[in-house]
Amino acid sequence: MELRHLKYFNAVASTLSFSRAAELLHIAQPPLSRQIRQLEEMLGAELIDRASRPIALTMAGKFFYEQTLQVLSRLEQIEEGTRVIARGQQHWFNIGFVPSALYGLLPEMIKRFRTDMPDIEIGFSEIVTMEQIEALKSGRIDVGFGRLPISDPDIICETIVEEPLVAVFPLAHRLLARSKVSLAQLAEERFILYPARPRPSYADQVLDIFSSRALRPTIVKEANEMQTAIGLVAAGVGVTLVPRSVQGLHRSDVVYRPLSNKGVHSPVIMNFRANDRSLLLQKLRATAASIARMHAEEYI
Repeated sequence: MELRHLKYFNAVASTLSFSRAAELLHIAQPPLSRQIRQLEEMLGAELIDRASRPIALTMAGKFFYEQTLQVLSRLEQIEEGTRVIARGQQHWFNIGFVPSALYGLLPEMIKRFRTDMPDIEIGFSEIVTMEQIEALKSGRIDVGFGRLPISDPDIICETIVEEPLVAVFPLAHRLLARSKVSLAQLAEERFILYPARPRPSYADQVLDIFSSRALRPTIVKEANEMQTAIGLVAAGVGVTLVPRSVQGLHRSDVVYRPLSNKGVHSPVIMNFRANDRSLLLQKLRATAASIARMHAEEYI
């Protein structure tokens, strides 16, 4: 499927007329009809009811039309953004992040960065830590925020905060009678690990925390998303460990408890190219350091 197929179909779907669409596209009607037939063959679906007068979209055609509108609209935004940047009117800076980083300092950091740099167009990409290596090297992102250190000479990993972990329990769990719980107690519970993939990930970080204390949790379920893991806790499937900032979600179906063990943390790490000397990166690093200092007591 090529871009022209989407544009041709969009013209026909919006006018419900092959002749009018051909005029708008400045092509003859027969090749337009052939392109739409080719598109339908590729999709294995009839998009246009040609027996109707005027022609009409099938159910599949209506769905495809709605999706192509979004795709073409996004392409127009990309084209315009590219022209603006090429004219030097705006700079582009793309930030990659793991989802769990959004519950801590990252939103405040980005908000201040955008306020201080209003002429910068900032993009955001949800991307796991290990995939940030290739994304940084290829230039798809300018900085990444993850929770695992990256071992690569071309990437610098700068720890922003060491965030304490807390245990998550379903309502009325027997350990909620305690103000704090230990890793040894959690190891005796049915434990939900996340993410199941890709690995290595935060899951391996959690397993290492238990292993360093000669503990081995009983894994009953592996979830791909943190929210899924917390939902499974709420359903009584087991317990899990999450960064403390996640408590900001204020879910009413689970309860959080701090750990009695000392030094159980998950870092938030800023990853960037070792040879990047850009002023934008330096500004973001300074902003991150400033906000981390403001919130230092929260992470003790």
